[in-house]
Amino acid sequence: MPRNTLTRDQIVRTAVELLDEEGLEGLNMRSLGKRLDSAATAVYWHVKNKDDLVLLAGDLVWHEIELPEPDATDWRSAAVSLAVDLHTMFERHPWLVQAFGSYLFYGPGKARYDDHCLALYEQAGFAPADADQVAAAVFTYVLGNALGGAAMVSLNRRLSRDGQDGQELIGATMAKAAEVAQEFPRLRARLAEPYAADYAAAPEQTLERGLRALLAGLEAQLPAHGSAHGSARSSTRSN
Repeated sequence: MPRNTLTRDQIVRTAVELLDEEGLEGLNMRSLGKRLDSAATAVYWHVKNKDDLVLLAGDLVWHEIELPEPDATDWRSAAVSLAVDLHTMFERHPWLVQAFGSYLFYGPGKARYDDHCLALYEQAGFAPADADQVAAAVFTYVLGNALGGAAMVSLNRRLSRDGQDGQELIGATMAKAAEVAQEFPRLRARLAEPYAADYAAAPEQTLERGLRALLAGLEAQLPAHGSAHGSARSSTRSN
C-alpha cells in the first residue's frame, strides 16, 4: 500500500490489533507494515517511531470506556461502573497494563476519561484537590487488579514462543505453590474451600467489593455538609 493511501487512524487501529495478539514485544514497523500490506518505511510518514505508535494506540483504546451520566444514578454506583469498565478495557488490551511501566500516556481519549472522573467526584462533594486524589486512588486500585491477568497473558505468550505449553507449566507452578501453602494454616484452610481450587484465583466479585469499600471510605472523609448534600442528591434521584 503506497504511503499516500495510508492514514494515521488506519495505522493506529491496526497497531492495536497487533498489540492485542502479539503484545508490546511483537509490535514493530515491519510486522505492522506487513499487516497493512505496505512497506515499513511508509508507516514512518505517519508516526515517528514505535514509542509514538504505542502512545497513539494506548490513547485510542481509552475511547472504549463508557462514561455513565453522573445524574443517572448515585455517584458511587456511577464510579463503580466507570471503574469496572476501565478494568474490562484493560482485560481486552493487557499490553496497556504492562506499558504503564514504560510509557506516560496522554491524549484526548485518556483526557476524556480523566475529566469525567473529576466531574463525577466533584459532584459527589469532593473539593477539586480531593477529587484528584480520589481519581488517583481508584485508578491505581483498578490497575493493580488488572496486573495479574496482564502478566499471565504475557507469560503464556512468551512460553508459547519458546515452544513450551504455557498452561501446563503455569498449572505445575501453581501446584507447587499450593504445596508450599500447606505449611501455613490459613492458606491451608482456604485451599480446602471450593472457591480456592486455584491457588492464584481471587474470589468472585473481588474487584467490585474492593471498589465499594474504597469509595465508602473516601466518602466518609467528605465534610458533613458535602456528605449530606450528596445524600440528598441521591435521595432526590431515587424519588
